Amino acid sequence: MKYRLMDVLACPMCKSFPLELIIIEKEQRDRELPSQPPLCEIYCSYTQKYLKEMEEKPPCEECFKYEIKTAVLYCKNCGRWYPVINGIPHMLPDYIRKDEKKRELEFLKKFADKLPEKIVKKGLPHNLSEE
Repeated sequence: MKYRLMDVLACPMCKSFPLELIIIEKEQRDRELPSQPPLCEIYCSYTQKYLKEMEEKPPCEECFKYEIKTAVLYCKNCGRWYPVINGIPHMLPDYIRKDEKKRELEFLKKFADKLPEKIVKKGLPHNLSEE
């Protein structure tokens, strides 16, 4: 997953934007920008700022070097979290995530030391306080 994807992602449950990106693993790759900056239209998740708030040109050259492998997308509005596994965001509504509960709890256990308590202990629809 690339940082710039955050410019278009919203919570599937409450439609809140932007989501908070909590990176666990990322890789650096040598790439050239496909076009002139800014690559994002509204929100730069690399700096965690709206483009209209930025005083300087966005750091697209730096941002574009990274591929996010493992992360969590967190909705500050409704408290839901969504895992990013092997670079793919798993952003499913709650009624589908019921079938994924075991896998999602294993994800939380594996990365509990790298995630904030708001996700590990209080995140929706699953968290480690349920066990």
